Amino acid sequence: MNPDPNAPVALQVGVLVAYSAGLVLFGRWVSRRVKGTGSFFVADRQLGPGLIFATFLAANIGAGSIIAASGLGYRVGISAWWYVGSAAIGQIIFAFFIGPRIWRIATKNGLYTAGDYLELRYGSAVRATIATGLWFGTLAILAAQLIAMSEILEWVLGVPRGVGAVIGGGVVMAYFAMGGLLTSAWVNAVQLVVLLAGFAIGVPLALSIAGGWDAVLAAAPAEPSFTDPFAAGGIVMFAIVMPSFVVSPGLLQKGFGAVDARVLRMSVAAQALVLAVFAFAPMMIGVIAHSYDPALTNPEFAVPTVLTLGLPTLFGALGLAAVFSAEMSSADAVLFMLSTSLSKDIYQRYVAPDATDAQVLRVARLAAIVGGALGVGLTLVLPTVIDSILIFYSILSVSLFVPVVAGLYTRRAGVPEALAAIGFGVSMLFIVQLTGLSDISPWLDKTLLGIVASGLAFGIVFLIRRPAAKTEASSSE
Repeated sequence: MNPDPNAPVALQVGVLVAYSAGLVLFGRWVSRRVKGTGSFFVADRQLGPGLIFATFLAANIGAGSIIAASGLGYRVGISAWWYVGSAAIGQIIFAFFIGPRIWRIATKNGLYTAGDYLELRYGSAVRATIATGLWFGTLAILAAQLIAMSEILEWVLGVPRGVGAVIGGGVVMAYFAMGGLLTSAWVNAVQLVVLLAGFAIGVPLALSIAGGWDAVLAAAPAEPSFTDPFAAGGIVMFAIVMPSFVVSPGLLQKGFGAVDARVLRMSVAAQALVLAVFAFAPMMIGVIAHSYDPALTNPEFAVPTVLTLGLPTLFGALGLAAVFSAEMSSADAVLFMLSTSLSKDIYQRYVAPDATDAQVLRVARLAAIVGGALGVGLTLVLPTVIDSILIFYSILSVSLFVPVVAGLYTRRAGVPEALAAIGFGVSMLFIVQLTGLSDISPWLDKTLLGIVASGLAFGIVFLIRRPAAKTEASSSE
């Protein structure tokens, strides 16, 4: 009797459906503890070390950390480690120099969002500028997570991208809109167990089945740069990616939910170390994929290629569930940014200052649904996961990195410095993009030059204003 050729697909689909339904039901159960915006936005500031560790790591391992990084590994080799490794380094910086400091400010002043901090530090104009720009930029990274989910469903079921994005986005919106950070933190803990178990089993098994590391390298491209961990592209990737993981609004706001600064510092540092080790997994999957298909038309199919062709059906299904889990956990982190920013930074601050707690909560849930729908729409426009993510990283880094970091360590800087940093950074980003300077050398990357321009603008305006501030202080004495 011949085995049913549809059996592997049926098992993979069954695992994904059961897992997705379980997350929604679990999220619904946790959401009963949501009492208001304090629970939805910052989990009542009661997240302990386990949940902070889980929700940060789950947010950091998503479409970029798996699908895009493995596609990069397929194209450039082992220097693709820097894609996720840079995020880990950024999170170490966050843990010791940014997170605890901004947590104390947020707790003392009752802040819920990164926008709340920006207004406290610089004023309403900076808050409005950042909130509006990043809200639209954040849609791009949500689209990246949905594209990655749809690629898994396309590989398994052959469904079009739009359909896969609707399915994946619907699951995330269902459990996040019910309970915000409180729900996502608990759901992330479940997702993280599945994710780490899937990769801990899948990657070594795939490597073994492919014949070991020597056999994998023999099947890979012969270019010397493929095995160079410090290839220029990887180092430049550090400069592009790292700043986003120091000042990401979603991560800042997750940090606001910590029970105290020490828990935040140690838990984020611990997950950063795990993230640095995890960074080897997608890179290796990308390299291993050459053993099964040396001519993938879309390198971002490296993950499903290895999980379905390089593993036994059961382990492949577990691996697919792990990837799907990672993408959902990052997608809910993005929805967190979208919903909290629109409801708190825009609606309550500028549209309805007298809105009640219940009204703000209702808008936050509606914003998650609207943002999710717009993200699904963008999946039909943006070509790949890595393209979508780099759009977000670029906008985030050039507009937010300098104002947030400098604002925490320099009291004298104010609105002019912040607006100059944002304006010049974003302007340089678009100038480099339009002139094609990045095509000349990877060191002329638009994001890297944008951050440099942002820092220079902040510093120049600060130095120009400093003598004037001293003069004003002297005349008032």
